[in-house]
Amino acid sequence: MKEKMNQLMKDKLFLVMLVLGLLTIVAAAGAVTIQRGNRVKDGNPYYPMEQDGQMIAEETKPEPTMQVAGSSEAKEQSSKKSNESSAKKADQANQVHETKGAKESNDTVEPAGAGNNAAQALVLDFTDTSKMGWPVEGNVILGYSMDSTIFFPTLEQYKCNPGMVIQSDVSTPVYAPANAKVVEIGSNEEIGNYIVLDMGNEYLATCGQLKEIPVVENEYLERGQLLGYVAEPTKYYSVEGTNVFLELAHESKPIDPLDYLE
Repeated sequence: MKEKMNQLMKDKLFLVMLVLGLLTIVAAAGAVTIQRGNRVKDGNPYYPMEQDGQMIAEETKPEPTMQVAGSSEAKEQSSKKSNESSAKKADQANQVHETKGAKESNDTVEPAGAGNNAAQALVLDFTDTSKMGWPVEGNVILGYSMDSTIFFPTLEQYKCNPGMVIQSDVSTPVYAPANAKVVEIGSNEEIGNYIVLDMGNEYLATCGQLKEIPVVENEYLERGQLLGYVAEPTKYYSVEGTNVFLELAHESKPIDPLDYLE
């Protein structure tokens, strides 16, 4: 009988403990529900958690959208950049072509003379019936003489003369006697600075005793164009005085220039 009473007391105590445990769980669950409801009301459904003194982010930020290689948008952007690059290269090529064309155009329209190698070539057709202009106006001091000798006062001797010596003054302008191409510019002790002109058909004219020559080799000159100016005479013509030396040759043989001067 006593044992039954003890067992009954134990069963009642277990039931009481069980009921108390259930009540504790229900109370705890209710507190959690109330707190969660408050956080939801505040707009944050998560509990804050601390780790190493730092607050874990409660909200997840959306990751930035990345362009996937090969997508249609990427292809459109790549195509757009390619078209822009091609257009830029085409514009640069056009600018270079226009600049080059302008330069070539300027080269072709420059006039003859004044050291211009790009001038249009003249038709050179000097013949045995053609006439030359005088390079300077003046008296003939020494004439052409290849068949006999003549006296040269400065040299105090007789010798042949392949050209003619025309009296002039220092710094007098000297002009081209005919349309010609400059084939040589040089200098020697006898006639000083000189120019050799090709007038066509193997007719060559040489003008010496010059200074301040403005033309260059391979330049085409028209009749009457400036060749330079009269210089001081060389030591070979100190007695004769200031002059211009003019020589004419055909097929490399000297001929009398006076026969062709107007």
